Amino acid sequence: MIDLQKITLSTATLARVAGEFIREESKKFSVDQVELKGKSDLVSYVDKETEKKLVEGLKNILPEAGFITEENTISQDQKAYTWVIDPLDGTTNFVHGLPTYAVSVGLMAGDVVVAGVVYEVNRDECFYAWKGGGSFLNDEPIKVTPASTIDESLFATGFPVHNFEKLHDYLAILNELMKDAHGLRRVGSAATDMAYVACGRYEAFFEYNLNPWDVAAGVIIVQEAGGTITDFKGQNDFLFGKEMVAAGPVHAELLKVIKKHWF
Repeated sequence: MIDLQKITLSTATLARVAGEFIREESKKFSVDQVELKGKSDLVSYVDKETEKKLVEGLKNILPEAGFITEENTISQDQKAYTWVIDPLDGTTNFVHGLPTYAVSVGLMAGDVVVAGVVYEVNRDECFYAWKGGGSFLNDEPIKVTPASTIDESLFATGFPVHNFEKLHDYLAILNELMKDAHGLRRVGSAATDMAYVACGRYEAFFEYNLNPWDVAAGVIIVQEAGGTITDFKGQNDFLFGKEMVAAGPVHAELLKVIKKHWF
C-alpha cells in the first residue's frame, strides 16, 4: 500500500518548483516561441520543459507508475498507478500574458484518481488532495459552497478550440444559465476552475472537449472537498469521456439544465 499523503505532499512541492520555472520564463517569453498543435491549440517550449521536469521528479516519487501527459515527452503508459500531467494548463493565457494558468498533476490507481495537485502559478496557490484525506489550499482545509440553487450560484465554463459540432447545444445551456445565475466565467484553465469549485469561489464548473490531463488532478480535489463530479449524462465517464460537471450541492439542478439541451 502506497502512502498517498506523503506522495501528494511531495508532488505539491514538485509542482511549486515547476511553477517557479514557469514564472521565471514568463518574464522573458515571446509569442514567436509558440507552436500550433491546432488552429487555436498552442504549445511552447515552456510546456515541454516543465513536463520533462515533472516527469523526472515524479519518477523519483513513485518509480513504478506510468504516465499520461499532454505534451508526450515520455511514452504514454498506463499502469497500476499512472500519473496524469498537464504541465501548463492555460497555455493560451500564458502566451498572451493573462494571469491564470496552472501546473496540474493527478495520480490514478487503475482508472480512479486517488491524488491530485493543482498549483496556480500567479497567485502562488497550491491545491491538493488525496483519497480519504480531504482537500487543501496552501495547507488549509477547503470545502465546496453549500449553495444548491442556480439563482445563488456563480459558474465556470470553457469554450471549445476544436470540434464545434455541439456548439449550438452548448450555447443553449449558457443562454439559460446566464439569465438565472449570478454569472458565468471563462478563465481558460480547467484545472484552476475545478480548484476554485473546491474552495468555494465557484459553485460549479462544466465543460466539454476536455482531456484527462485537464481534469485528473481537479477530480480528487473537488471530491475530497465534498463536491460531486459526473459527465453530462449524470454518469461517471468524466475522466476520458471529454465532458464534466463538477459542483457542490447545485450539481443536481445544474445537471437538469444541461440534460435539457445536450443530446
